[in-house]
Amino acid sequence: MPYPEYLIAPMRQELVAVGARECRTPAEVDAALKTPGVVMMVVNSVCGCAAGKARPGIALALEHPAKPDTVATVFAGADLEATEHARSFFTGFPPSSPSIALLRDGKLLYMVERRDIESRSAESIADLLTMAFDKYCAPAGAAAQ
Repeated sequence: MPYPEYLIAPMRQELVAVGARECRTPAEVDAALKTPGVVMMVVNSVCGCAAGKARPGIALALEHPAKPDTVATVFAGADLEATEHARSFFTGFPPSSPSIALLRDGKLLYMVERRDIESRSAESIADLLTMAFDKYCAPAGAAAQ
């Protein structure tokens, strides 16, 4: 049974406020992943590490000059089919929430799993992401891939 919307709405809003596109259906996930360039797909969650680490770290990282062309999000425990569909693109990684993936043309480039988030501060997560942004999203790095 999905989480009640009134409970998760503020958590959704934290990512929407920094430019994330909500994907509540598998079709919306496909549409987001078909956008040109690098897509950051965030599997959002109600857990404490999402609230205190992942979402603030993502917000900090998105202030970096190099960043994904599209930011999209699904909500684990709420957007059940959309989350399952998004995770189907995270080849080689077990389901994890929160998690953050960088993809291009539906192909996984970089993955941050819950275990990578739990042990880090928001600032450290932002550092991880900005290093990946520099590698995969900067014009020179993007052309080299």
